[in-house]
Amino acid sequence: MRILYINPVGMTENDTSIARELRKSAAKGTRVDLVSLQRGPWHVEYHYYESLVLADMLHKVKEAENGGYDAVVLGCFYDLGLQEAREISERTIITAPAESAMLLACSLGYKFSVIVGRRKWIPQMMDTVVKYGLKDRLASFRVINMGVLDFQRNPSRTSRAQIEEGREAVEDDGAEVLILGCTVEFGFWNTLQRKLGVPVLDPVIVPLKYAEYLVNLRDSYGWSHSKVGSYKSPPLKEIRAWKLGKQYGTDVWEGTRKRES
Repeated sequence: MRILYINPVGMTENDTSIARELRKSAAKGTRVDLVSLQRGPWHVEYHYYESLVLADMLHKVKEAENGGYDAVVLGCFYDLGLQEAREISERTIITAPAESAMLLACSLGYKFSVIVGRRKWIPQMMDTVVKYGLKDRLASFRVINMGVLDFQRNPSRTSRAQIEEGREAVEDDGAEVLILGCTVEFGFWNTLQRKLGVPVLDPVIVPLKYAEYLVNLRDSYGWSHSKVGSYKSPPLKEIRAWKLGKQYGTDVWEGTRKRES
């Protein structure tokens, strides 16, 4: 099994550490590769930054499928590009942190809380919770007042804040499961889980394991992303007729196995 993890930012500061975490967590026989974008912002805390990276992310997804990857993990807790990536993929499984973590949390406890960096993140994440039909399973969002670039640069401060807010989520809000709501919060789950005594879901590990699970279901039973509704792919003849590959400086649609509808 081959899985590609896309870090949707234009810098590589955390790539080595994330790749180590992924390879340590992968099942035997799973090969995990990681790639960041060649341009763009260093985080996607703002809608403008998200818009800048989206096209490059989607082209990476199509490159991965053309290259024979079984699955792609989109490494942003906003689940940036998830629906679009599933729309353009023909066979490759696509996962993302929020969907996979929230669905798992609902199997591990009645209500979950999400520990986020900034208050600004909450409206967009709340929209995601509602879209996934999980509003009644959300206990709370808990804010630790740190940005994406702060988590790994000051890990002791990050851990203290997570423990404090996590404890309040459990004791005051009724959370039975905690989710770390940013992929750069990777690696803190174990300490938090030992301290608080509830499952704590790592946003890098969970979408990887979910991808492995979905690939196995696809290969064993043919259960994969449905292509008759929301994830129906755009016609390749339009993409080629409009010369979108040339306009956007990518040849990812050439040689694709995509079937015409």
